Amino acid sequence: MTESFFATAPRGLESLLVSELTVLGAREARAVPGGVVFQGDWEACYRANLWSRLASRVLWRVGEFSYRDDKSLYDAARGLDWARLFGVDRTLRVNVSAQKSPLKSLDFATLRVKDAVCDRFRDELGRRPSVDRASPDVRVHAFLEAASGAFYLDTSGEPLFKRGWRAGRAEAPLRENLAAGIVMLSGWRPGEPLLDPMCGGGTLLVEAAAMARGRAPGAKRGFGFERLRAFDPALWRRVQHEERKPFDGKLELFGSDNDPQALKAARRNLAEAGVERWVSLEQADVLERAAPAGAGVLIANPPYGERIGTEEELAAFYPRLGNALKKHFAGWRCHFLTADLRLPKLIRLQPARRVPLYNGALECRLYEFAIVAGSHRRK
Repeated sequence: MTESFFATAPRGLESLLVSELTVLGAREARAVPGGVVFQGDWEACYRANLWSRLASRVLWRVGEFSYRDDKSLYDAARGLDWARLFGVDRTLRVNVSAQKSPLKSLDFATLRVKDAVCDRFRDELGRRPSVDRASPDVRVHAFLEAASGAFYLDTSGEPLFKRGWRAGRAEAPLRENLAAGIVMLSGWRPGEPLLDPMCGGGTLLVEAAAMARGRAPGAKRGFGFERLRAFDPALWRRVQHEERKPFDGKLELFGSDNDPQALKAARRNLAEAGVERWVSLEQADVLERAAPAGAGVLIANPPYGERIGTEEELAAFYPRLGNALKKHFAGWRCHFLTADLRLPKLIRLQPARRVPLYNGALECRLYEFAIVAGSHRRK
């Protein structure tokens, strides 16, 4: 049976997600701001949750409605047969988001939807599900537009960027699905050397190694669909046993950082993800270290004012970074994710490409610099 789904993702990765989900069995996949709408069966849903490196959540569309006010929203939610979708013993959380909605308070709208779901259970079964905002079994999402809306059940549970391998937290880590998207946007292929010279907790390196080795990003975690009535354990076991052929050549993945604590966290994370044997780590300053190969792909999430360093410190750092790239990394394609839009001017290099991305709510750019000795310098 074909169902309707919406996969959310970091802004800027929607077109990549369309391609990824299509390979995983999605049909009629279409990018919209913040995600991808697609059709598919439950096999496609399970596969998207297990294998998508880019999605944040996969939401199952279970109802559509028109509304005018809080009462008509309540009536729409109460009109859905929730007991057909999940059991009354499951704990519940409701999330409401809106665009151009006439409702004055989303908090009150959330309360009304929650009451409607619980009241429908009470009418049918004489019992209401319990609410658990921290770690619910089932998450109900309502998306409201000006006069219409839709209800979804979250098939993912915890966000999909929570892969289950992160053993420690380095300062300001990238979300895993954004890191995977950056690696894809860089055009890196497993046969090329890849370096993250400011690796922090190693997120970019873990994602690149997992891609190359054909590791399912969701292999170490559970999912929300396992708690829904539609769950098919036999089908899920079959999807779990699908494999992806790993890259069979030599992997050249390198990471460095000048903070020994960050490297310690990176080693733990690589080990938890089971990819430590394919990544070489060392303590080094990005301004001084040499390239590990004659050509390759460099990807980094350098400091910027939102998380580390003052504007004055960064204004002094970026020109030195540009000089280091020209000195040590001629022949490399260098990619930097930053929220500091002064970077190209201060680094004194002309970007070959700039891609708008969001790190959470923070608007960023992924800048690509093709480093050729003595060129690309701003006059």
